[in-house]
Amino acid sequence: MQMPNKLPIKTIRDGVRCPTRACIRQSASRDGATSHCTHRAACKNAPSAMAKDQGEGPASNHGTGHLPTEVERRPQYLKMFSVIIAMVAVGLANHAIAQTSTFFSPGVPTDAPVPGNYTGAYRPRVHFSPPINFMNDPNGMFVDANGTWHLYYQYDATGVVAGNQHWGHATSTDLYHWENQKIALWTPNNFTFVFSGSSVIDVNNTSGFFPDQDNGVVAIYTLAEYPGGVQGPQQQAIAYSRDGGYTFETYADNPVIASDSNQFRDPKVIWHAPSDRWVMVIAYAVDFTFGFYTSPNLREWTHGSNLSNIGLLGLQYECPNLVEMPMEGADEPVWLLALSINPGAPLGGSITEYFPGEFNGTHFVPFDGAARIADFAKDNYAGQWFYGIPGDQKQISIAWASNWQYTQQVPPGETEGWRSQMSLPRINYLKNATRIGYVLVSEPYNLQSVISHELAFNSSLGNSSVLIDYSTVPSGALYFEANITNLSPSTATPSTTLNFTFSSSVSGEFVTGGTSVNGDTWLDRGHTNAFDNPYFSDKFSASGLYSGAENGSWTISGVIDRSILEVFVNGAEQSGTMTFYSTRPLDVMRLGAAGVAANATVSVGVWALEDAWAAQADGNGTVLGNVTTGGGSAGMRLF
Repeated sequence: MQMPNKLPIKTIRDGVRCPTRACIRQSASRDGATSHCTHRAACKNAPSAMAKDQGEGPASNHGTGHLPTEVERRPQYLKMFSVIIAMVAVGLANHAIAQTSTFFSPGVPTDAPVPGNYTGAYRPRVHFSPPINFMNDPNGMFVDANGTWHLYYQYDATGVVAGNQHWGHATSTDLYHWENQKIALWTPNNFTFVFSGSSVIDVNNTSGFFPDQDNGVVAIYTLAEYPGGVQGPQQQAIAYSRDGGYTFETYADNPVIASDSNQFRDPKVIWHAPSDRWVMVIAYAVDFTFGFYTSPNLREWTHGSNLSNIGLLGLQYECPNLVEMPMEGADEPVWLLALSINPGAPLGGSITEYFPGEFNGTHFVPFDGAARIADFAKDNYAGQWFYGIPGDQKQISIAWASNWQYTQQVPPGETEGWRSQMSLPRINYLKNATRIGYVLVSEPYNLQSVISHELAFNSSLGNSSVLIDYSTVPSGALYFEANITNLSPSTATPSTTLNFTFSSSVSGEFVTGGTSVNGDTWLDRGHTNAFDNPYFSDKFSASGLYSGAENGSWTISGVIDRSILEVFVNGAEQSGTMTFYSTRPLDVMRLGAAGVAANATVSVGVWALEDAWAAQADGNGTVLGNVTTGGGSAGMRLF
């Protein structure tokens, strides 16, 4: 995680230190030559194993460790152009932060959860959103031995824009009914933010923090300094929890990975059983590089390798993830590296992409060079998988359902006092799609716990549609699905479609979407009128392929939840996440099919979803959160 428009301030200069402070490297000389690190033998980042794979290359000039040769091989004019663009964008971003964000305020409760009202017209009822103010990246997610899911997240409890970054915290037993907890990680002083990271359960007490327990939790995160409001170093720190992740104590010898770089962040840590080591993947953001580190104890880290310039670059990398992912039809799981870029996504702003590959404990090698984007719309970023799920089981993820291009301007901040929501929890696994290859399936986690009642069902709809008035559904949230069966390749044409529209009976505003059986899918939010922003693109589409191998069927399903819509196509081979803002609530749905051959069958169903926050709310709609479990928040607030 970085501040909005996450771009570098530090440019090429003499005497920039590597992240471990073990050496000082010199910048490019006037003739374009670049010197090697003069302390290579001593530097913890000297990539001896990596050099065998990628060749000895000159050091980077951004103070982010010894980077692969490919970074330096980029044409100089392209690098300088990127630096110029980055400097301009940083100036604009920092100006925006200074103008709109209150970095530090003592008015945030430390001994109880932050209360919030969940009755607003835009407020999702089954998607997680913060009690008040601003939320972004999911952090540190894990599931414990009792089946409790822990969600931490980037949180500014002092304002409706990013700024005073802490780790918020919520827990759930079903991933839909969340209970807000106390803020988990606080800033250590009035010029340092707690940026993104991860959490692990140290069942074998490798850290030494938990001599008498097997459920100790260690959070690994970036401390980002902004002395005097100027971007300073980003260093990696840890904190530990002896009560299952509710309260944390910061490690006395932080940082565990020191750095002078201001673009070195977002550590993701997992346990790698074959090597009997903890593994960290972390972003050297503006060098388009990920570093892989190993540790026996979560306190002492050794650099293993770097991986650079894969996929779509944008203007920086961040929020990496490394996970074992089951592969449909395969006996063994596949390693999957996910990364996020912002800005510079094809649709603008921020996206997440993923790479199947091999991992040996220190080096990740993608199977191919393809850039696979996790979501075809514009509101899905920085997704993370829950720690604690075995690699041979389907994994569970949650992403931030917004986009840095406009997230700090969307209407709920001004009208309801909160901004941003998470995506639905997703079940993930890999499959081999016809002519496409590796595809990350991303389908909603079991919705049964929030299904309220059936609104419509028709098993033989044909070329028609159902019209549903859901104005009396208290949550304003629905799950829907439509399915065509008995298709054949000859009848699976572009004119065969499943489509839907959600509209307001008062204002006439609407969002719409659908899928063609040839594989094309679309979403359109351009007919809602409460948010006018040039970056709030209105139409999104994706292309798939119908091969006839899906038992003659084609499906679309989705969840609409007041101001967010998520759709899933053909068994969730495609998924799209889209926020929208109408002046009046949408309360009518049309769901149907067109161009379907006579021998094919169309079935549709729509179900009301319950308000997952209602049971916790008082008479005014305020949710207090968990006011009984756990002690005080970790660390000491110094301001």
